[in-house]
Amino acid sequence: MKLVFIIDPINRLDPTHDSSVALMEAAQLMGHQVGITSAERLTVIDGKAWATVTPVDLEPVTLAGDRWIAVDPWFTLGESSFLPLEECDAVWLRTDPPVTTAYLYATYLLDYVDPAKTLVLNSMAGIRSANEKMYALNFRSVIPETIVSQDKAVIRDFVERRGKAVMKPLGGKAGEGILFLKDGDSNFNSMVEISTHQGTLPVMVQQFLPEAAQGDKRVILLDGEPVGAVNRIPTGSVFGGSMAVVGRVAKV
Repeated sequence: MKLVFIIDPINRLDPTHDSSVALMEAAQLMGHQVGITSAERLTVIDGKAWATVTPVDLEPVTLAGDRWIAVDPWFTLGESSFLPLEECDAVWLRTDPPVTTAYLYATYLLDYVDPAKTLVLNSMAGIRSANEKMYALNFRSVIPETIVSQDKAVIRDFVERRGKAVMKPLGGKAGEGILFLKDGDSNFNSMVEISTHQGTLPVMVQQFLPEAAQGDKRVILLDGEPVGAVNRIPTGSVFGGSMAVVGRVAKV
């Protein structure tokens, strides 16, 4: 099969960490053709989505003890071509958030890939509808007390009632922009103003759970069945446990 991965610049990816690289390596090992492009190289012509696609050949990572090892260079690029994406068997949108206007526009462009000819992963409508943060509000019985607002007074009232809270941007990733709020903090106004862009963007504010110091579990599902799990544990003075920042991981 011919597969195209829409990714961030490949030279910025870490082959020992980024799941997009792992997916491309697995596809290549199965004998599929792998090409890459970026959101900035998407186009719609005559109602069809096109892109400048570059073939890539990967040197798969190897496991040495408990660490993945990559060679340098770990990828080789071929000659790019401009083609309609419906000529490919599958297109993967793997661009990292933040979910900005440009990111959302990319999902609109990919709506013009003919679903009868090409599988687009994930569903663009699904990506737009299931914001990573907002989607959790569908499961209120199993999440901390949560509000979403850009109103400083509403956020202040929540923090005063709870004593401590965590504020998160709705479109971020990897622990970026997450702040710890405490009742009486002299920096409260500034933190809320910066995070909400002067009250123009909503943020998520959640009850702070001290138990988070013991880690938060990520359960991996395949076809709805759990196939593994990892516990992400904060380290040092940082309260977040994102592996992309400073969190350590443990089997669970």
